[in-house]
This record gives sequence, C-alpha cells and structure tokens, in this order.
Amino acid sequence: MNTKLSIRAGVVPVMLLIAACGREDKPAAAPVATATGPTVAVVDTVLPAVFEASGPALPIAEATLSTKLMGAVTAVLVNEGTRVAAGTPLVRLDAADLDAKSRQASAGIMAAEAAQREALAQATRIRALYADSAAPKAQLDAVEAGLARASAGLEAARAGASELSAVRAYGVLRAPFAGTVTHRFVDAGDFAAPGAPLVTVQDASRLRITAAVPAAMARRVKAGMKIAAIIEGQATTATVEGVVPAAATMYTINAIVPNAKGEFPAGGAATLAVPSGVTERSLVVPQAAVVRDGDLTGVRVVRDGRAELRWVRLGDARGDRVVVRTGLQAGERVALASGER
Repeated sequence: MNTKLSIRAGVVPVMLLIAACGREDKPAAAPVATATGPTVAVVDTVLPAVFEASGPALPIAEATLSTKLMGAVTAVLVNEGTRVAAGTPLVRLDAADLDAKSRQASAGIMAAEAAQREALAQATRIRALYADSAAPKAQLDAVEAGLARASAGLEAARAGASELSAVRAYGVLRAPFAGTVTHRFVDAGDFAAPGAPLVTVQDASRLRITAAVPAAMARRVKAGMKIAAIIEGQATTATVEGVVPAAATMYTINAIVPNAKGEFPAGGAATLAVPSGVTERSLVVPQAAVVRDGDLTGVRVVRDGRAELRWVRLGDARGDRVVVRTGLQAGERVALASGER
C-alpha cells in the first residue's frame, strides 16, 4: 500500500512538469493600428531581371596632405569634421629658416640685377667704340660674354627664389578642394617629417560606387546610363561613369551618386542593380510604404480597416518602387508609411 502511494505521489509532479513544458510563450503580436492614410495594392508585375553587384560607395575626391619640410607644427587650424573651402589654411609649420633664406634670395636677385645692369652698360659702350673702329673685336666679344654671364646669373637667382617660394608654401598646408576634414594626424608641437600625413580632406558631395560584374552583364551597361542603387539600405539612382576590364571574365562598373546633402555615408556598402537582359515576375510596393527599424524592413498590411505591421524581405529598388521577396501576397493592400514603427 505504501509503495502504490509513493508511485502515485511521484506521478503528479511529472504530469505537472509536462503540462508546464507544453505551454510555450506566444510571440508578441505585431503592432496594429487603425488605417487612416492612403493605401496601395501589392502588385505582381513583370520587371527586367537585374544582377545585384556590390561594392563600396567612396567619395569622389579625398586627399591626405603632407609636406616637403621638416620642422615643428606650430598650429593645427581644423578639427575632424570641420567643413573647409578650397584654399583654407589647415596646418602651419615652423618656417623661420625659410624666411631667412627668402631674404637671402631677395638680396641675391638685387646683386644679380646690379651686375646685369653694369655688364649691359659696358657692352653698350664697347659696341659704340667698335662701330667707330675704336675698339678691337676681342674686347667686344669679352663684354658680350660678360653680359651673357650677368643675364644668366640673374635668371639663376630668380629661379632659386621661385623654388624657395614653392618650398616655403609647404609651411602652410591648404585645403585642395572644398570638403570635410576626416583625419587629423598631428597637433601643435608635433614634429612633421617630409611625406608624413598631416590631415585628410574628403569631398563626399558625390560618391563613386565601384562594383565587379561578369562580362555578359557589363556589355549591357554604357557610360551615362541610369541604374538603380542602394547605399546602406537607402535607394537612389546612379549614373554610370564607365566600364573597364578588371580580370579575364570580370569588369568593373563605376557609377556616380549625387550626395550634396550628405544623406549617404562615404565608404558605405552599396549595390548596383545591373540589367541582365531577361524579365521576371515580382511583387513590388512603393518605397514610401516601407517601414524601417534598424536592419528590419516591413510594411503595414491593411485589412478590415486595420493596419498590421508585417516584417518582409526586400529585393532591389526599381525607381520609387522596391521588390518584395517574401512576406506579402499579390492583392494585399499596404499603407504608405512615414518610416516610424
């Protein structure tokens, strides 16, 4: 009797445990709201098939500045993130020795000019005497040679000053174009060596997407052609700059994307929708219907006056529309969204 009671007592906890394990937590329901805005139907349509070629979206212009001088940095006039115009001073170096050499070069030019004037006056006198047969030919040749040496000396002095002026210009580094300072490698008091990077300026007002495609795809792309692109999840349109061979069976497509407002990050991951020459049936929705939350993409499906958020997987962008790979069916209606959850 005691044995039976023990068995029955052991069965009860086991049954309770099984019952507890059988209850699974239900996933949280998708946000549902009353549909108040305009809606559009999910369209099953025939679209040209595309080959998605990936690559970086790099700034059209980027320069890392260095100097030919060796000396101390006296001032760094910009910070990372500073917007600069072309010609804006960025870094100043100690150029006191160049100032002294510049004064020395100026004095050399003055001396060479004086020597050239003296040689010209002497040559003028001897030419007049030679014309009157009052000076020998040898004397005329000597003064003409002296004048040539004096003129050459003056040109050499001026060239030296010009070279010094060019080197002296490296004492102040200036922005080569309008853009943003993205890297600052030195601070005031640091030592600058010739060729060492000091500051980087980037112009991201236009981005160049560089992507590799098979030769069969490259033949369908021409310079000036407009193709759809996606940069870090944002759809846009790129203009083909050129198509060049990259390997035996691969080509590189360079396409330009305007970015004057900075909506696309420089160096971001990008995709080009290269036409493949065939067609396919796809479900498409307007870009304005897409809801984004981090890496998730979704749409608000409208049914019986209610809008339910449904996560979907998107394909490539086609102008103001985007292909939906999974998560929707043709004929369903979706609400145009502003992007908030």
